[in-house]
Amino acid sequence: MKRFGCILAMLGLWISCLAGFGAPTAQASPIRLSQFPVISPVLAVEARRNRADEKLAEFGNKIDLNNSSLREFRELRGMYPTLGKMIIAYTDKNPLDSVEDILEMPGLTDKMKATLESYLDEFTVTPPSSILKEGNFRLNTGTYD
Repeated sequence: MKRFGCILAMLGLWISCLAGFGAPTAQASPIRLSQFPVISPVLAVEARRNRADEKLAEFGNKIDLNNSSLREFRELRGMYPTLGKMIIAYTDKNPLDSVEDILEMPGLTDKMKATLESYLDEFTVTPPSSILKEGNFRLNTGTYD
């Protein structure tokens, strides 16, 4: 029975090899580079910018109290996670007009106020943007280390 299976396999291999000999070969057509427009890589990157990138560029290296995510508060000692969550919850309902307004947030202890006062130069305030507040983005950016 093994011998019969080997003979059938060899016969099938032989037939498949013969079937390929009659197929026409593919021909490549000549390509002229002038057919394709030249696109600068810099322009391609600029075309991919979205509204979120533009909003993030507004506040640069500072933390925007009205729009930043919880993840950005990790850089400041004493702010993550409790104080960062409080700020996000508060500014979602009460957008700030100035950085100093954060010191009037209800529920702050003296220690929390002292921490906030020490970082006032690290904060900025821009008008709230729906692109950065959609869903649960501010609490969970979906980026994990």
